Amino acid sequence: MIVLLLGIAIAWFIFVGTRRTTVTREDNGEDTGPAARNQALIDAPPVAAMPPASPMGVAGAGTVAAAAVQEAATKTASDGDDLTRIKGVGPKLAALLNEQGITQFAQIAAWTDADIDRIDAQLGRFEGRIRRDDWVSQAKLLASGDTQGYQDKFGRL
Repeated sequence: MIVLLLGIAIAWFIFVGTRRTTVTREDNGEDTGPAARNQALIDAPPVAAMPPASPMGVAGAGTVAAAAVQEAATKTASDGDDLTRIKGVGPKLAALLNEQGITQFAQIAAWTDADIDRIDAQLGRFEGRIRRDDWVSQAKLLASGDTQGYQDKFGRL
């Protein structure tokens, strides 16, 4: 009995599911569809362009900003070390460290556990890299100029 009911149910789903339904569209002759609206926008005259910004208001800002960037780059390049030589420190991390006043290997080499915790908390998505990549040991070797010792322990520069 159950098999008969199950067979009838399956047959009904097969026959009902294979019926084709037709979709009919009524065309009432009005062009109010999206294409007509878009055509109206295309045919419309262009909107008056906004006048260009006055260069008088920001004329000195560009030179002041460029001078500040150049001064900061010169200061960092002349006073600091290339922190990207430390494995695990890329350009973004080096810039982040420079913003915090960390520009030399000797500064990193002198970090205590408290310093590491304090600075690590400020690294955002780079948090945990100081200990994982052993920046302090790398910085000690680089600050002392022991490139051979650095390469033996951490690989090529």
